[in-house]
Amino acid sequence: MSSIKVPPLGESIVEATVSRWLKQEGDSVAVGDTLVELETDKITVEVVAQEAGVLTSRLKAEGDIVAVGADLGQIAAGASAAIAPPSVPAAAPVAPMIAGAVTASAATAEAKVSPAAHRLATEAGIDAQAIAGTGRGGVISKVDVVAALATAAPTPTPAAPVATPAAAPVATPVAAPVAAAPSSMRETREKMTTRRKRIAENLLQSQQATAHLTTFNEIDMTAISALRERLKERVEKDQGLKLSFMPFFAKAACLALKAYPLVNAQIEGDSIVYKHYVNLGIAVASEGGLVVPNIKDADQKSVVQIGKDIGAVAKRARDGKLSMDDLTGGTFTITNGGVFGSLISTPIINYPQVGILGLHKIQDRPIALNGQVVIRPMMYIALSYDHRLIDGQQAVLFLVRFKELMEDPAAMLVF
Repeated sequence: MSSIKVPPLGESIVEATVSRWLKQEGDSVAVGDTLVELETDKITVEVVAQEAGVLTSRLKAEGDIVAVGADLGQIAAGASAAIAPPSVPAAAPVAPMIAGAVTASAATAEAKVSPAAHRLATEAGIDAQAIAGTGRGGVISKVDVVAALATAAPTPTPAAPVATPAAAPVATPVAAPVAAAPSSMRETREKMTTRRKRIAENLLQSQQATAHLTTFNEIDMTAISALRERLKERVEKDQGLKLSFMPFFAKAACLALKAYPLVNAQIEGDSIVYKHYVNLGIAVASEGGLVVPNIKDADQKSVVQIGKDIGAVAKRARDGKLSMDDLTGGTFTITNGGVFGSLISTPIINYPQVGILGLHKIQDRPIALNGQVVIRPMMYIALSYDHRLIDGQQAVLFLVRFKELMEDPAAMLVF
């Protein structure tokens, strides 16, 4: 008998929440099978079987808080071989065991269900896997479950024509549990996930521990739009990268940070720590909440390489595959609310960093240019900064430099 233990979770992380069990008690497991998912404030950790056997007990339930090294369950080593053969000849008695094994193995192959969606579906008595997922990569989210419950609400009405005896047994078990939940579901309550709680704590800490201030500017996106339009087909053909604006924003930010290194620094006690490198954080909205993976040494990379790195970390974030290295060591952050339609906002500093750049929606607006009113694609930008370290002059000049580089992208090749 061997124990399943909570593995090391990364720097300064001492506990996690049991998010989802992928194996049931009595299921056979092979080496490398994922047994359970743990959710920390930063990443989702998959705990895999270190040896083959049978899962004999699950000591922690979904939603439990567990510490590093705690026992999650037990595996009877080598027992899988003894259980598997009898499942073939014995039809009736072994049917429940076979069904359980199929369900467990299918769970790893079917669409992924978020913890919140799984809990809500379980409470409502429906199979979450039967719901179409609209999240990235087909992930089934809480929103999908709520939508499924809402559309299922009218189904009790056809219960009246239950005249045919054969139809009654089929309709009753399916319609009854699904219909019961929405009728009283004016409110639902669920516990905050570990990650959501930590996000809330970090944002509050940032507001309380920094002298938070935001300054604004705007960019004429005409030149960079023309450059992107001219290059995107060639870059996609030669590099396999769909060229977006973000790599240009990232490159311009790195060059502006080089010109104004205080914006890339950090306060430690009564010391200022200057970072002679840029680990550029990119805020990503994932199923589990906001995460900020960072591109290591972004200041040393080309626009194309930055674009590839951003695509890679964003995919890992949405798939729940981020590593601790992805999430630690950032020096400055960019957040792009414009992709969701935000026109202007004041982003909160990703503490203990001292600056964050907010990007917004590109919108055609009339502007005065050379004494004429013209229509140009314009975008507001916002720099939130820690006024304890960065004076207003430095913040404004940083934004001006960023604006200059974006409006004259050829300058990015010179500096």
